[in-house]
Amino acid sequence: MTDTKFAGIDADGNEKEYSINDFKGKKTVLYFYPKDNTSGCTQEACDFRDNMNRVTKSANVVGVSPDSIKSHKSFKEKQGLNFPLISDPEHILAEKFGVWKEKSMYGRKYMGIERSTFVLDENGNIEKEWRKVKVKGHVDEVIDYLSGE
Repeated sequence: MTDTKFAGIDADGNEKEYSINDFKGKKTVLYFYPKDNTSGCTQEACDFRDNMNRVTKSANVVGVSPDSIKSHKSFKEKQGLNFPLISDPEHILAEKFGVWKEKSMYGRKYMGIERSTFVLDENGNIEKEWRKVKVKGHVDEVIDYLSGE
């Protein structure tokens, strides 16, 4: 896994390849979300954006979804996001973190991302996780954890 590369958009909106090793050395908040430009995902991304100065005291923030680089670029520009987004269309990261799950909507079953957030320690190991995240108030939970509250 350490040498696996992932396409992404960096904090400045430039295309870049990432690997998990890129996030070592500082804690990382790795959050998985289902889809760019949907209401819950937009709110979550904007909550991280608006609180970045509170988060980056302790950790980097990286968003991950199955969306394409093109979609991420548009989403990032439209919302003024100030952190990287990784494109995971083959669900490699999502499966590694166990967030690629069977879901159900209106009786129809399908595979998708279970909204989840992980704090990785300086060595890239999972230190804390939140599964089945509810967007409202979630960023505050993450910040409280990072600040030891």
